[in-house]
Amino acid sequence: MWLTWREATRRALYGDHGFYLRERPSGHFRTSVAASSAFAEAVLRTLLDVDTALGAPPRLDFVDVGAGEGTLARHVLELAPASLRPRLHVTAVELAPPPRDLPAAVTWSPSLPGGVTGLVVANEWLDNVPVDVAEHTARGPRLVLVDPAGDERLGPPPEEVDLAWLARWWPLTRAGARAELGRPRDEAWAEVVAKLERGLAVAVDYAHRADDRPARGTLMGYRDGIAVPPVPDGSCDITAHVALDACAEAGRRAGATSTTLTTQREALRALGLTGTRPPLETAHSDPRAYLRALARASEEAELINPAGLGGFGWLAQWR
Repeated sequence: MWLTWREATRRALYGDHGFYLRERPSGHFRTSVAASSAFAEAVLRTLLDVDTALGAPPRLDFVDVGAGEGTLARHVLELAPASLRPRLHVTAVELAPPPRDLPAAVTWSPSLPGGVTGLVVANEWLDNVPVDVAEHTARGPRLVLVDPAGDERLGPPPEEVDLAWLARWWPLTRAGARAELGRPRDEAWAEVVAKLERGLAVAVDYAHRADDRPARGTLMGYRDGIAVPPVPDGSCDITAHVALDACAEAGRRAGATSTTLTTQREALRALGLTGTRPPLETAHSDPRAYLRALARASEEAELINPAGLGGFGWLAQWR
């Protein structure tokens, strides 16, 4: 059966017995959340800044979109100061069933809550929002169709709305050039921003911008920590990098009043993560403290490494 990549990915990841309903993400790839609790600490600092900017509202929301196993939601709840907890409401948004050891204070939901006052974080969520793939031909862009074995063939032209998206965000000019049609991700992000009553929405993901789009797209698969061909049979994760600049524009149309688009490296450095090694003399005066500080510096360095997690795009929008 030939399907568009968007529909094939939807079925493979989220359909009956789909990859994300069956597998735990930590078994297949490493995220910032899994790399170090320092990421959750930086998110908490952001949440506290949002709380101050909002004037300490009676209820402060933290929403983790694409929560996976609920690790970020759990860590933010655990790290929150006792004085904040009576006002703090934590929601993990995920289609998969909740883990058995989820704290009772975390609300597990398959959909975004409305009327959010506080902070929404979508870490490596948008890259798993299914998208179509288009390839440029002598007759213009054509959708790429795929079967469950991963074989491809060209199909009809994209819809007019997707052709307009291509023209604006990812023009294809050479035969064989490919693009992932990011409109569904724009719409998904616009919904996140629209659900904010007051506060900040942050998306962190593999990303590219209009002046640096990859010539053949970025569609790929992951299984057991290894990059594999993106075969839409439910056996692997299927992902593609995100046009975060297009998502930013969609967020503005949805009501965002200010936008910052940067890298994880710059965002986390601004939140105090530096990866600085402790002074060597500490190894002699307090060896245990030195080893703890050294481990922490190593974790921070991984989070801000520009060739790795630090190179992720970081989109922050206030409403």
